[in-house]
Amino acid sequence: MSQLENVENAVRQLTGEELRAFRDWFAEFDANAWDRQFESDVRGGKLDQLGEQALQAYKAGKATDL
Repeated sequence: MSQLENVENAVRQLTGEELRAFRDWFAEFDANAWDRQFESDVRGGKLDQLGEQALQAYKAGKATDL
């Protein structure tokens, strides 16, 4: 049995209260992982081109107020 299957089976056996606590924990865990990936992408310059395109659009008057 794979590690993922073990986790799936364990989650299926959680009580309602345990499942709510797991959801809360996982949401925070997932958000932190996303933040770390985003920060890594920014440091690595992966978003530079998108930023430049946005600045060019703004300077060309193609932006609108939110």
